[in-house]
Amino acid sequence: MAELRVARSELILGGQKSGKTRRAEALAAAWLAQSAAHRAVYIATAQAGDEEMHERIARHRRDRAQRVPALQTVEEPDELARAIGAHSRADTLVIVDCLTLWLTARLLPLAGVAPSAQSADDAIAAALAAAAGPLVLVSNEIGLGVIPLGADTRAFVDALGRINQQAALACERVTLMAAGLPLVLKGQA
Repeated sequence: MAELRVARSELILGGQKSGKTRRAEALAAAWLAQSAAHRAVYIATAQAGDEEMHERIARHRRDRAQRVPALQTVEEPDELARAIGAHSRADTLVIVDCLTLWLTARLLPLAGVAPSAQSADDAIAAALAAAAGPLVLVSNEIGLGVIPLGADTRAFVDALGRINQQAALACERVTLMAAGLPLVLKGQA
């Protein structure tokens, strides 16, 4: 991805392995290259519920450290609005990767009672409003396939679709990733 312009806020959508995280990391690298005073924070929302996910998270940590060494990682699967507020400053680009895993943890928690999907929508709205510096949100686009058979799965797809729409409305730029290629849906590239 040649010379990137960092937007005030960007939602990056796409399927699994579409290049969403690579674009977010490239934006962080471009931001960091603009000024020695710039910082970048990566808020990881994944939780490891099994051994494969533990390995996947460890691999992502290693890959991130190699691709963007100055990118600080914060793991926060639950209190996303608080984490954004704690790390967002005018000189700091914040990446949230990803809204899909964050919503999964909220609606289908490994332990405990799930909050409502509405509280998830409200949390994202608060996070967007509170961001003092550039914010990059990564989320999966999972609504392009057939209607899921199970009620829980349909409710999750609906909830993520609402969050993605809300984020897209609030963000300056929205980019859809497919096969590693960005398609800007809103704003300027």
